Amino acid sequence: MEPLKNDQERFPGSLRDAIARRAAFAREPHPVGVRKPPLELMWAELRSLYRGGHRGQIVRPAARPMPVMLLPGFGSHPKRMQPMAEALAAAGHHVHGWGLGFNFGPTERNFSYLMRRVAVIARESWSPVALVGWSLGGLFAREIARRQPEMVAKVITMGTPFSGDPRANNAWKAYQMVTGHSVDAPPIECDFSVKPGVPTIALWSPRDGIVQPRAAAGWPHERDRAIPIRCSHLDFSSSPKVVAEVLRQLDVKE
Repeated sequence: MEPLKNDQERFPGSLRDAIARRAAFAREPHPVGVRKPPLELMWAELRSLYRGGHRGQIVRPAARPMPVMLLPGFGSHPKRMQPMAEALAAAGHHVHGWGLGFNFGPTERNFSYLMRRVAVIARESWSPVALVGWSLGGLFAREIARRQPEMVAKVITMGTPFSGDPRANNAWKAYQMVTGHSVDAPPIECDFSVKPGVPTIALWSPRDGIVQPRAAAGWPHERDRAIPIRCSHLDFSSSPKVVAEVLRQLDVKE
């Protein structure tokens, strides 16, 4: 009997194709006329990496405790959002991680898992779930809410590029090279600019060095509220003023 072979032995061209595809992505020029944050703001993001998480924030009890799921940004691990998770839990919310480790982009499998996870949490809590998504995590949140609004209480995005050209940021090339697909052709059927049928709040920053502010703020028909916060893109995960705004938005009675 012929011994079992791994995928690279059975399909020797597949690895070469993947490398060639990513090399082609790396050579793509930034589209003319599509704005992105200036390089000085991009470099300023590096300082956020060394500040670490902001912990020990004093919070008031939530007016309406609810189940909340936190969804991390592209290339980030849920631990990056741990300070926010701790603050929300201290306020009385029932905080849930997304359960997938690092966020390396959508696939049919991980997106289906998230939809099931949100549904399970909603049924077990007897309450719809608030989805709080940072950057790419916010795109997951918007699409989950668009598909199953009965399971979602509200969506809060933080620096999420849901509006306009998907290349209006400084991360689209890295995204394509990691995921292996174009930002124009995600592996799940979606339309991130369509407002979900639940209250949708967009937190955005004029100091964002990764995502163009307009892409994260959106237009009135794409969200219910857009709240400006002066912070870096990486600080959306744990900045005390961001955490305070998320807590305030969770308390808003829609």
